Amino acid sequence: MAEPNKLRDHRPAKPARHTRDDDKSALAHDAWILWFRAQANQCKFRRVNTITLITDFGTRDWFVGTMKSVILGINAHAAIVDITHEIPPGDIRAGAFALAASYRFAPKGTVHVAVVDPGVGSARKPIAVRTAEYFFVGPDNGVLSWALQREKIRTIRVIKNERFCLQPRSRTFHGRDIFAPVAAHLSIGVPIQMLGPAATKTGIIRLPWPEPAKDKKVIRGEIVYIDKFGNAITNIAESDTAPEGTAGAEVVIGRKLKCAVAEFYGAVQLGEPVAVFGSSGLLEVAVNGGNAAAQFRLHVGQEVTLRLLR
Repeated sequence: MAEPNKLRDHRPAKPARHTRDDDKSALAHDAWILWFRAQANQCKFRRVNTITLITDFGTRDWFVGTMKSVILGINAHAAIVDITHEIPPGDIRAGAFALAASYRFAPKGTVHVAVVDPGVGSARKPIAVRTAEYFFVGPDNGVLSWALQREKIRTIRVIKNERFCLQPRSRTFHGRDIFAPVAAHLSIGVPIQMLGPAATKTGIIRLPWPEPAKDKKVIRGEIVYIDKFGNAITNIAESDTAPEGTAGAEVVIGRKLKCAVAEFYGAVQLGEPVAVFGSSGLLEVAVNGGNAAAQFRLHVGQEVTLRLLR
């Protein structure tokens, strides 16, 4: 027999005082129920509180901090991950590469936000995309495209529902007024369908990935990104070298740079150039202890030749 003080009290409880917080909780709860029903058959997808940020804002000014404040005002439990805020100003390709290189390491259900937006305030569309495992939010200028080409896209939405944006909306800071609040609402379970009308895969801007060209034992590619250390990352994947492999292979860029392909940077003497397949899975040209881009005046778009000598 249960102790008297542990018996359930069946007397009606006094009605709680209704507050605005109750409305917010109810909205979030209802949105989560709608989302769950819509996705019930896709058990691999789950909602998490993780939101990643990629921007060209830098950290000197208030832009990034303001975006985070907006997110936390909507989802106080959000785990915000700064992938990078050092994308060169307006460099959409660099932003696209950073997103493609990083997004898969986040928990499934993460909302990825990329704001490299030289066309802010123009007719370019703000979009949100749901794939089989993630959400992506950003301007429709190609910055999301290299990540999306690896994903199974479920739906693309043009963000038009002002209910999920800050008002009034600035013409110059959509990171704060559109992308941050939309990401936060997605992270608490608001169905992506509520953001606005659907768009087709062919209806959004895509940056074409520069595919390398292979002719017998010669692969011609190009530099697609230069990192902080001056390493020049190319579009040549290790799988492109099959079946020959890279034993004895060499890389040539222009007339001044020729180097062997090795397994790690320290395989050559300090100050010497070397090519390795880096953490991105792509061939990169580096200088052991130095800066390859500065030393050899390398730049994005420059042709790279990989000679397979087997």
